[in-house]
Amino acid sequence: MIDGVVVKELVTHVDERGFFREIIRGTDDFFKEGFGQWGHSLMHTGVAKAWHIHKIQIDWWYVASGVLKVALYDTRPHSPTFRETQELFMGDQQPGRVLRVPQGVAHGCKALMGPVHLFYITSHVYNPEDEGRIAHDDPEIGYDWEKGPTIK
Repeated sequence: MIDGVVVKELVTHVDERGFFREIIRGTDDFFKEGFGQWGHSLMHTGVAKAWHIHKIQIDWWYVASGVLKVALYDTRPHSPTFRETQELFMGDQQPGRVLRVPQGVAHGCKALMGPVHLFYITSHVYNPEDEGRIAHDDPEIGYDWEKGPTIK
């Protein structure tokens, strides 16, 4: 796992009516930076968004429906996981969880089964000066967004 990235496993309470799942509490250790803004992104099957990076902002992601493949790449030179890539899946038929993406970790995603509803909280309100982009096919990262599942 990339240093500073946190995956919070969620508890789901299920009964005949459906379920209840608590996502984030203000007292969660991984949420100490606090609330800046709440967003909702809808992505259709096959849509990829990559790479996005922040110098200041921290993101917390939760996928309410659909299946999202998430990729993370550590650009922080002083991090013990510098230049490491991490991949995980969120949403339907996946464990209920929230993902914390720290500053300096490039992040992207691809909707594998849509529509995908991604809800995300940020530690700061939108600031165009903190919005960084890296090309989806950046050779240093070397991540293949077109790659399919492993054949076994």
